[in-house]
Amino acid sequence: MNTISIFQATIAVLLIVEILLQNRGTGLGAAFGGDFGSSYHTKRGIEKFLMHATIVLGALFILVGIMNVALF
Repeated sequence: MNTISIFQATIAVLLIVEILLQNRGTGLGAAFGGDFGSSYHTKRGIEKFLMHATIVLGALFILVGIMNVALF
């Protein structure tokens, strides 16, 4: 395996772990618009950090994937 593929696999594992660590309390109904008003709250502390880290890792994963396709 080349270095870019190893880097991409590492980012993928970290992204999976971060997504699994996020709060699961809202349920599937909130994803489709049900019970939106009562379950909304401001993200603080570790919740906010995990959200931003997930966004950064997701963007990094996409960029490394594009680099991997463009170089090989």
